[in-house]
Amino acid sequence: MSALVAEAAPLTVAERETELLARVPSGLYINGVWEQGSGAPITVTDPATGLALKQIANADAADGLRALDAAVDAAQAWAATAPRVRAEILRRAFDLLQERREDFALLMTLEMGKPLAEANGEVTYGGEFLRWFSEEAVRISGRYGLTPEGTGHMTVSQRPVGPCFLITPWNFPLAMATRKIAPALAAGCTVVIKPAELTPLTTLYFAQLLEDAGVPAGVVNVITTSTSSAVAGPIIADPRLRKLSFTGSTPVGRKLIQQSAQGVLRTSMELGGNAPFVVFEDADLGKAVDGAMLAKFRNIGQACTAANRFIVHESVADEFARRIVERVGELRIGRGTDAGVMLGPLVNEAAVESTDALVQDALERGARLLIGGVRPDGPGSFYEPTVLTGLAPDTALLTEEIFGPVVGIVTFGDEDEAVRLANATEYGLIGYVFTQDLARGHRMIDRLETGMMGLNTGLVSNAAAPFGGVKQSGLGREGGLEGIHEYLSSKYTLTPVS
Repeated sequence: MSALVAEAAPLTVAERETELLARVPSGLYINGVWEQGSGAPITVTDPATGLALKQIANADAADGLRALDAAVDAAQAWAATAPRVRAEILRRAFDLLQERREDFALLMTLEMGKPLAEANGEVTYGGEFLRWFSEEAVRISGRYGLTPEGTGHMTVSQRPVGPCFLITPWNFPLAMATRKIAPALAAGCTVVIKPAELTPLTTLYFAQLLEDAGVPAGVVNVITTSTSSAVAGPIIADPRLRKLSFTGSTPVGRKLIQQSAQGVLRTSMELGGNAPFVVFEDADLGKAVDGAMLAKFRNIGQACTAANRFIVHESVADEFARRIVERVGELRIGRGTDAGVMLGPLVNEAAVESTDALVQDALERGARLLIGGVRPDGPGSFYEPTVLTGLAPDTALLTEEIFGPVVGIVTFGDEDEAVRLANATEYGLIGYVFTQDLARGHRMIDRLETGMMGLNTGLVSNAAAPFGGVKQSGLGREGGLEGIHEYLSSKYTLTPVS
């Protein structure tokens, strides 16, 4: 007699979260082994509720150096691994990420706060670095030819730079890890990665995925710590380290560059931004407003690529502001796992205080508040999306990176003034320009002092394109054809003609 087996009831949202968190590793990942750190455990919290999600290991300086030991020990074998093998491992990692995308999206929403739809978008974006660099691993090329004098044969080959130390920020927990790890592994480098203390769970879960994809022990090592400087300092000072890649604030980047100078390390620095969003009088305002909502409110405004200063022609500024206020009024804020939520919490209470301080400074200097400017009651580190006009030239909103859901609008009269306002910053990561005049658009490409530009679009990041800035927004590029060369060193050999 056959028995009818009842199907298990689907998990509730809370049960799904608990089950996923139980599967996320909590240890340091050193030489292919999960182990406990030497310090008191780190508690990772949900910024939407303020409640603890999970406790994880806390590395000290000795743990960091053991991770570097593992990367150094594995370096020679990984560099000698066939490019096709490295490529196939990265491709398997890409495939596994697609299979586990719901896990990664939920995990990022829990620890960082972004809505699930945006977290899913980050899984797609982050995964593309695995796929792109799996393809680039087999295309590392050199050159061969006679010297101009005809006296010898020149061979130029590319070699992995060696063990790398990667430091990632909290705002894109998956994409920042894949954007650094994938080119390093494709080039034949081993790595130690230190994720941000606020959002380490995604990186720990990703390390487990890389192990499942076939990354050998010691090739990728993960250390989580609450004492970043104390742990990073000895690693950077160790002569065996050959590369440092950091994404974060410009002040911290400057300190790391100073430390790296002692060992003459190769450095990649993706630092702060103060992106201008320029709207000319002939712009398609519908497209400009759509672009502004993307460029400002994606990731709750917590992105180095976020539009920071809205520079709008005086003839369309009022209508642009009206449309922005209308759209902002439709944004629903809340916990990112809740249906219909379009804007989650800021990462912690300090971020709320910083954002509010910038808004209050603007108001004290005569700015006009059109919507928002309020810290909602209740748990979680939320801040209402805000629009301000009439900003004074010395307003902090125009000089500091906001990293929050605040739109500040200033006006201009002609193209030269727009360029002057846009370039009036020490940063130069990205700019956005909206105009239907093709010639003007090309002039702005030439005149804006930025490493990237969106022309009639508010979203430019792509794994196939070089990401990075000029001035104090950083050094080097991530992604694109340029990305893998940050982890390669050219070697020239001369063979005399016999």
